[in-house]
Amino acid sequence: MGEPARRIDMIDTAPAFTAADVAALNARYDGVATDVMLRELVTGELAGRIALVSSFGAESAVLLHLVSEIDRSVPLVFTNTQKMFGETLAYRDALSEQLGFTDLRVYRPDPAALAKKDGTGLRWSYDPDGCCEIRKVEPLARALAPFDAWISGRKGFQAKTRTALPRFELDETDGYGRLKINPLASWTKPELDAYFVEHKLPPHPLVEQGYLSIGCQPCTSKVRPGEDPRAGRWRGWDKMECGIHVSELPGEEPAF
Repeated sequence: MGEPARRIDMIDTAPAFTAADVAALNARYDGVATDVMLRELVTGELAGRIALVSSFGAESAVLLHLVSEIDRSVPLVFTNTQKMFGETLAYRDALSEQLGFTDLRVYRPDPAALAKKDGTGLRWSYDPDGCCEIRKVEPLARALAPFDAWISGRKGFQAKTRTALPRFELDETDGYGRLKINPLASWTKPELDAYFVEHKLPPHPLVEQGYLSIGCQPCTSKVRPGEDPRAGRWRGWDKMECGIHVSELPGEEPAF
């Protein structure tokens, strides 16, 4: 089985994964079924070293169900920015309970950072990048510190910044070579919808109201017919990612 999760400190700074490791994994699992790939990794070489990160958004139930069918004790990380829809928080509690996850970990912004940098709670209205950094990026960095790998729910069809999304990426946002896995990278919207139906998964309550990508309440709006699924995020801003997902392709949004 895998090694125990490691805490990253000033002494233990050796990267867990390198670019060569990531390339090898992409080649190794090319064409392998998503559930087979996840089972091999979660119960094999990454056991005890991996976390599942979920926003409990519009399509999150698919990945959550896939992992729950393998190991319900995998740490499930949720960052509560304290700007979330109430419906999302209720959906998180109901869905994680329904699927049987036993280790839900909720991380919140540092109170001192909020007091210093967003005392009015309105930073989202004039500096959405800075707001995301305080409320989402930094809490997730704390959450992932004990792990060598994490599972993300990104899909390639969601936005132009996610075109040609690979299954495996090297996450070096905190200077540590952590493996990021995108099991649903190549899934299409019809495939996700069919999975919901097949496994009788409950939809996010805001989806039927026209919210196709759901983040923080102030920065999320309904998606109009024909728009990019993420068009309702940060509408009016030249911004399509919160900063957790570092862009790698020309023209994509850089990291913070």
